Amino acid sequence: MSTSEQGEHGAPADTSAQDAPGGSFDDLGIEPRVRAAITDVGYETPSPIQAATIPPLMDGRDVVGLAQTGTGKTAAFAIPILSRLDTSARTPQALILAPTRELALQVSEAFGRYSAHMPEVKVLPIYGGQSYGVQLAGLRRGAQVIVGTPGRVIDHLDKKTLDISGLEFLVLDEADEMLTMGFAEDVERILAETPDTKQVALFSATMPSSIRRLAQRYLKSPQEITVKSKTATAQNITQRYLQVSHQRKLDALTRFLEVEEFDAMIVFVRTKQATEELAEKLRSRGLSAVAINGDLAQAQRERTINQLKNGSIDILVATDVAARGLDVDRISHVVNYDIPHDTESYVHRIGRTGRAGRSGNALLFVSPRERHLLRAIERATRQELTEIGLPSVDDVNAQRVAKFGESITQNLSSDNLDLFRGLIENYARDNDVAMADIAAALALETRDGGFLLSPDPPESEKRANRERERTPRRPGASFATYRIAVGRKHKVSPGAIVGAIANEGGLTRADFGNISIRDDFSLVELPDDLDNETLSSLRHTKIGKNPIDIRKDLGSPRTRGGKRGGPQGGRDNWGKRPSPRVAGRSRRS
Repeated sequence: MSTSEQGEHGAPADTSAQDAPGGSFDDLGIEPRVRAAITDVGYETPSPIQAATIPPLMDGRDVVGLAQTGTGKTAAFAIPILSRLDTSARTPQALILAPTRELALQVSEAFGRYSAHMPEVKVLPIYGGQSYGVQLAGLRRGAQVIVGTPGRVIDHLDKKTLDISGLEFLVLDEADEMLTMGFAEDVERILAETPDTKQVALFSATMPSSIRRLAQRYLKSPQEITVKSKTATAQNITQRYLQVSHQRKLDALTRFLEVEEFDAMIVFVRTKQATEELAEKLRSRGLSAVAINGDLAQAQRERTINQLKNGSIDILVATDVAARGLDVDRISHVVNYDIPHDTESYVHRIGRTGRAGRSGNALLFVSPRERHLLRAIERATRQELTEIGLPSVDDVNAQRVAKFGESITQNLSSDNLDLFRGLIENYARDNDVAMADIAAALALETRDGGFLLSPDPPESEKRANRERERTPRRPGASFATYRIAVGRKHKVSPGAIVGAIANEGGLTRADFGNISIRDDFSLVELPDDLDNETLSSLRHTKIGKNPIDIRKDLGSPRTRGGKRGGPQGGRDNWGKRPSPRVAGRSRRS
């Protein structure tokens, strides 16, 4: 690997991780058992931060790594530490400091995965909120790797229950976050009590002057490694916003949850009280939502996070502080119910999704008075958020009908079907009632008398939707309407349509206009100059198991669904309102 040479007067050498070759883990001199564990985990090639960081750490050099969370930095320091441990000794050789207990547990679990073939290696997390007894027992048994929060590490140093006099490796993970949270004195005391011969790795998302001073004072000619990013937020996170008044936020969120497919979600609000109130309102609407805030006892907090991990609950309503260090693979969506007042909070919030290369989704609620905050977020992240419309009552009802049909299909395979079929047949014969009427009556009973379909929307919403449909195209935009052979009955979503066509056709989001999903087909606005080769490749593209069979729409009244023609003549699909770059007036106006 090519690295820049050490500068004069001990200045850190500067390496861009993007310049480092990906290579192979086999080229990095990793301990064979660690290498085997990496293979088990499924890692094939090192990420940029790993390729640039592992070699100098294996060589014994101090390192300053500038990288956002989710870039693979835990493996970047865990792999060389495990490769160089003296596994015959049970005294602490490596100490990893993390700002939150969640991150400490996450790092500890990662060390456990990477040392799966090294049973003699013991990793012990120590953090506030956990019983001292558990930690004291672990320290007495001995552990080579300690992962802890600064406050609890200081507690054990004061009690003489933790001995770091023989420490060989020290890692400061998310150092900027530790200093922001007020751990500066604790961190400096811990550094001062460790041997001068130790190797230090400092990882931080930013390099404020406080971190620079810490590195200059305690690190020896460190190699500085930077993971450069074109934007402050991950490219694999789809960012959207919805303009909605404060009074209609709950209704908007409820509709969003009904029409959007998601695995797990964090909904961010500003206050502890708001977490409890919103979670209760969501539960009353039949959603598995739980509040998580600073008042939650640690045991309950860990139980809640485990429930989110195993699928027992799907929605966390959280404050910024409560979600720090939270890393759950299932989180596919982050909703900013209350817009943050600083851009760093926004970046940290949406960083809870789209982890480790997965795709993620972020939705921001913006009231008319908060548009200046939206503009500040776009400037800071250098990314433009896509505006969406409020999911319509028709969208919600279509989704409910689809789910109702799915429940019938699922129950048709039940082992108890024959029993109930006999009961229904007897009832129909004895009472001379049609089977369809009996099925409808039973469906009504299972819904406790509730309505399957929502009532018509208020007139104000109808006016807003009509206004959206009248939005003119931007002059010069050249689009044609294409018809694809999948629709509502195929359970397609706007995101699935965009993803399939963009991936196979080499298109970007800016190449899409309106998308209108009908019962058995959809209409999509795309550039009118798509070449035959692109169209041919797209024709055999599938969404799910269904070929889309894309072709230009001929514009018959039956397919258009309105007098003016085109998708704008029908109801716009809520999820893909035309991007301002493609069609329609700018949202800045």
